[in-house]
Amino acid sequence: MSSLNVELVAADRKVWSGEASIVRARTTEGEIGVMPGHTPMLGVLVEGDVLISSPEGEQTASIDGGFFSVDHDTVTIVAETVQVPAKA
Repeated sequence: MSSLNVELVAADRKVWSGEASIVRARTTEGEIGVMPGHTPMLGVLVEGDVLISSPEGEQTASIDGGFFSVDHDTVTIVAETVQVPAKA
């Protein structure tokens, strides 16, 4: 089964990168889910959570808005600020 290569980037640092089976986020057009084989696209993100399902489990990050791109099973998410919950 194929997977997505995902990079989650804040203005000042790379927050997370790795493989995922699906990425979900809220855009100006509504909720979107990206899976392997998704059509290339660009989107504008609104404030809210980005959910990344990876082999390590669900990763959740809160963003203040930004943009994302999908191209050849690579998803790049860029936001001014990104907050991730502390590891328990």
